[in-house]
Amino acid sequence: MTDIARATPVAARLLPLERANPVTPFLAALLYSIPMLLTIDLVSAGVALAGWAIAFAAAGIGPRTVLRRSWPLLIAAPLSGISMLLYAEPAGRIHAQVWLAIISDQSIELALAISLRVLAVGVPTLVGIVGLDPTRLADGLAQVAHLPHRFVLAALAGVRLFGVLGEDWRQIALARRARGLGDTGAVRRALQAAFALLVVALRRGGTLATAMEARGFGGPERTWARPSTVGRADLVLLVITVAITALAIGVSLATGSFRPVWEGAW
Repeated sequence: MTDIARATPVAARLLPLERANPVTPFLAALLYSIPMLLTIDLVSAGVALAGWAIAFAAAGIGPRTVLRRSWPLLIAAPLSGISMLLYAEPAGRIHAQVWLAIISDQSIELALAISLRVLAVGVPTLVGIVGLDPTRLADGLAQVAHLPHRFVLAALAGVRLFGVLGEDWRQIALARRARGLGDTGAVRRALQAAFALLVVALRRGGTLATAMEARGFGGPERTWARPSTVGRADLVLLVITVAITALAIGVSLATGSFRPVWEGAW
């Protein structure tokens, strides 16, 4: 009884993301990203980021979790902004020019808009998708999305074995050094180890495929030990996604900031 009582509040804090079907975040990402990619203005991206920050806080997802799952975007967003800052079509006041690189009022505004939009689209997508349990995701893809079970099970097996590659790399490096082959240049050593790792991965994949076929994983009919269903948590996640998307686009339209991507330069 004590364990159940302790588990109940923990399970309640997982709503609406972690208790949703793993397929639902992919659908939510599709519903969210398509409208958000139709415009490149600051207002919609800022409103969307603020809305997701509130949603994450309400779902018990702290800033540390958000940063851990979406940290690559902290690198990608500034790089995208820098390219727009230097090479976007100039307009307005010209602040600096070095050969083809021209910094103008328009390029500065566009760089800020692109950087913020990368974060607005990428952060909630990565937070929702990164960390999904592969087994639950495979159950959802096969039972809810109705993908072919041979494809789903093969992908699940590959994901499960992906974590072994790190240990294989370490063992290959130790074996090569023990044989006196690890004293060459760093680049050459890395390429040779990568080729050996590829050979090991292909052999293990062939062995696993044969074993799965022998155990009937490739049969025409299949039953599932863990049923995968959709419920209230999935509806909550989709409603939140649509609401944040509609709010961001609506505020952008109301303030006159909406800039469709097909209009080209500002």
